Amino acid sequence: MGDSRQEAGPTSGWRGVGPKGRLLAWCSYDWANSSYPTVVVTFVFAAYYATAVAETPEIGTAQWGQALALSGLAVAILAPIFGALADQGGRRKPWIGVFSATAVLTALGLWWVAPDPAFALLALVLIAVGNAAFEFGQVFYNAMLPEVAPPERLGRISGWAWSVGYAGGLVCLALSLVLFAQPVPPLFGLDAAAAENIRIVGPFVAVWFALFALPLFLFVPDAPPHRKPLAETLRGGLRSLGNTLKSLPRHGQTGRYLLAHMIYTDGLNTLFAFGGLYAAGTFNMTFEEILIFAILLNITAGLGAAGFAWVDDWIGPKRTILIALAGLFVAGVAILVVETRLSFTVLGCVIGIFIGPAQSASRSLMARLAPPEHRTELFGLYALSGKATAFLGPAIVGAVTLWADSQRAGMATILVFFLIGALLMLPLREPARAVSAGSGASR
Repeated sequence: MGDSRQEAGPTSGWRGVGPKGRLLAWCSYDWANSSYPTVVVTFVFAAYYATAVAETPEIGTAQWGQALALSGLAVAILAPIFGALADQGGRRKPWIGVFSATAVLTALGLWWVAPDPAFALLALVLIAVGNAAFEFGQVFYNAMLPEVAPPERLGRISGWAWSVGYAGGLVCLALSLVLFAQPVPPLFGLDAAAAENIRIVGPFVAVWFALFALPLFLFVPDAPPHRKPLAETLRGGLRSLGNTLKSLPRHGQTGRYLLAHMIYTDGLNTLFAFGGLYAAGTFNMTFEEILIFAILLNITAGLGAAGFAWVDDWIGPKRTILIALAGLFVAGVAILVVETRLSFTVLGCVIGIFIGPAQSASRSLMARLAPPEHRTELFGLYALSGKATAFLGPAIVGAVTLWADSQRAGMATILVFFLIGALLMLPLREPARAVSAGSGASR
């Protein structure tokens, strides 16, 4: 029968779609799901919750952080288990389908969150469940990268996919602005007094996510099922995960990278979670201004991800990550001391340039480190490393914001995560990179 990975590899056809078509179909999932963290978690709905649903922006910031912290804790516990089970079962797309559908349904449910503190609990539950589902889906989607991209182009394909994701978030934000937030009176008979022109972004994201995720399921091949009984799959998955965790101390480079990734990704996730809240609370930006700022941020982030994709394959993902973290730290210090909206917007765009490569190079480095037989499991640990302390960043920002009664003070704590993550990355030795277009693994 041959190797199942060869059947789904970069040079074979599947359903009449060639390698480039499959890459585009795989990247389309980034275009689809990026609408959720961009529009819902980071900007539009986050700002709506803080300014219109919660009792005060400070209380809303703290509650939003607590919801995301609980969501991150669930991902930290369950993602490695799900990944190990997927490696035992073989297939990944059914897992992506279940978690994508969950995120879509929770986004749809945001329509019923009215501008009243009585709806705060509903909003927080929907956000916590939806964000966890989004993150779980990412585990299995990321694990498909080495199967759709040749090893010598992992950095470029990962970077291009991230840039496609930023473009998707950008277009979704732009349409949210033009169709819903900007028109006076609102289009489609929406009631601005009841914030329907803002709440509608939840169902809009749900439709966007579901529609543009379809090419992945239709045109990207999945590994064939291993056809093991469920009980055997469960036992094998948990046993494999336990063995991997036990062996991590003997694999110093992988363990060091996961630790560094855990720290600096907590800073990134916290930055995403509170970016819209900071813009609304400290600079009194309106929803329309936040959307414009988010659009500019997505443009620069997409350009950064696409531009640094070549750098990743040129100098390696480790150096790319270190450059990105240095840029985030310097620009982050500056953005916390400026007073004008113009300065905030300009520096936010500078931060965007370095956000993209920090994320895309992280994925390509993990793809280079992970052996094929444990790929999804290790991407589960990769998700764990991105979420194990996910409760810590939002909790610290929320606590310091309340203690100091200052969003600036709370947001300043994010810089510490970037600094520690970079210091942990410095001694890392990344694996050798493929230098030709030949087939075979790069390890």
